[in-house]
Amino acid sequence: MGANNTRLSPRQKMINLMYIVLTAMLALNVSSDVLDGFVQVHQGLERSNDNVAQRNTAIYAQLDALAQQNPEKAAAWLDRATAVRHETAGLLAFVDSLTQAIVIQADGSEANPSKIVNRDDLEAAAVVMLAPGNSLGERLRHSVDDYRNKMLTQISDSAKAELIIEALSTAPIEREGQVNPVLWEEAKFDQQPVVAAVTLLSKLRSDILYAEGEVLSSLLAQVDAGDVRVNELNAFVIPNSRLVMRGGQYEANIVLAAIDTTMRPEIYINNANIGNNGKYAVGTSSTGTFSYDGFISVPHPDGSITQHPFSSSYTVIEPMATVSATMMNVLYAGIDNPISISVPGVAMKDISATMTNGTLTRQGDKWIARPTGVGKEAVVTVTANMDGRNVNVANSTFRIRKLPDPTAFIAFTDASGNPGSYKGGKPFAKAQLMAAPGLQAAIDDGLIDTKFNVTSFQTIFFDSMGNAMPENSDGANFSARQKQRFQNLQRGKRFYISNIKAIGPDGITRDLSPVEVIIG
Repeated sequence: MGANNTRLSPRQKMINLMYIVLTAMLALNVSSDVLDGFVQVHQGLERSNDNVAQRNTAIYAQLDALAQQNPEKAAAWLDRATAVRHETAGLLAFVDSLTQAIVIQADGSEANPSKIVNRDDLEAAAVVMLAPGNSLGERLRHSVDDYRNKMLTQISDSAKAELIIEALSTAPIEREGQVNPVLWEEAKFDQQPVVAAVTLLSKLRSDILYAEGEVLSSLLAQVDAGDVRVNELNAFVIPNSRLVMRGGQYEANIVLAAIDTTMRPEIYINNANIGNNGKYAVGTSSTGTFSYDGFISVPHPDGSITQHPFSSSYTVIEPMATVSATMMNVLYAGIDNPISISVPGVAMKDISATMTNGTLTRQGDKWIARPTGVGKEAVVTVTANMDGRNVNVANSTFRIRKLPDPTAFIAFTDASGNPGSYKGGKPFAKAQLMAAPGLQAAIDDGLIDTKFNVTSFQTIFFDSMGNAMPENSDGANFSARQKQRFQNLQRGKRFYISNIKAIGPDGITRDLSPVEVIIG
């Protein structure tokens, strides 16, 4: 285009300049509705962050309590959790300082991040975060990368690791119409209104707290990861000596034998493998004292194997009476505890037994112990009629304990008509949830199967802003309002059943652990 030689008056030049400035202002203008939206999102994130921070603190408190109860098992995991908390606190403090710096850049030294005045300022975030030679945005990116890598070293679950990687990703971002990806910090803070930059930093806080929570949960789960899992408990009386001279004292250790019937250890005696059923049998053709030693090779859930040496001896003498609890090495108040009592060489009809701190009744060849006082001892005294006279052949002491807390669950029927129980932590079909009448509780470990009566509970739902919405039950059943909440839940959503109260046969009201329900 050729040059325009027409000379403009000063007034016309002023009008043209004002038009250019107005056009630029219109191009840069951000609507108040959008800014208000950012404020609402920021406030919602802050509430959500407070909830997640409280949850993380509760998980850490559990680890701390476990470490105090059993330092040998849990102290190492508590140390790792403490390091995680320290790293998280440091990064969150850095994020908070950046938020404050951006708001001060926009509003001055008296600025308040909760009440931003110049929230549409498009330069403050870039000035603070992208200043040449001292880019705080680049420092933040490196800090997030370093934090993410440290958290990944503390977690072994690959699925959780992928979620942390995704939540704390600082990879360059591709923009439509641009050939090269844009650095993370430029994409987040270049030409962003102050309120948007503050909201993005709140979102980063949320991601950091989420990562911390996943790592703390993983560390808490690892406290018992190396323990041997058991599904069967048996009580045994192990005497110090099977031969007692007249005038001596008979002593025995009553111990709990715990085994895993799905993964039995290998047993070696005198360097010979005797199998894994836990039984050692040898003929006794002559009397005397015999000794043996060996070791038990125990596989653990984490893949490790430990060897536990042992040695013992036995003396072949006349048979002695034995007393063993068929369920456990302790007796539980409020329920029937089966007891096996026998005297080798004596008919069952000639055996009598009594128990302190409760009642002991015979049922065929078995005995039922029903103790009363929790925390006290019960002594089972066995007498046998030998040659017309009653002989005291055994005295066994048991500890009386309160029934353990039951597990709360939702009873349902699957598509094949088979009954099931949902205990939380995995997807649960919405149709099965809607068909379930309510909540039940029981101890169903195969050892002391006992039902409890649920008296009340709450369901906790969360709206899109992270606000908790509790609903009370109708006794043990879901209330109409709870059912209505269920109807509105979509796949992947979750809610919690908490404040569960149940009464067992011992008449004691229990507060049960919450149940996390995930809609599948």
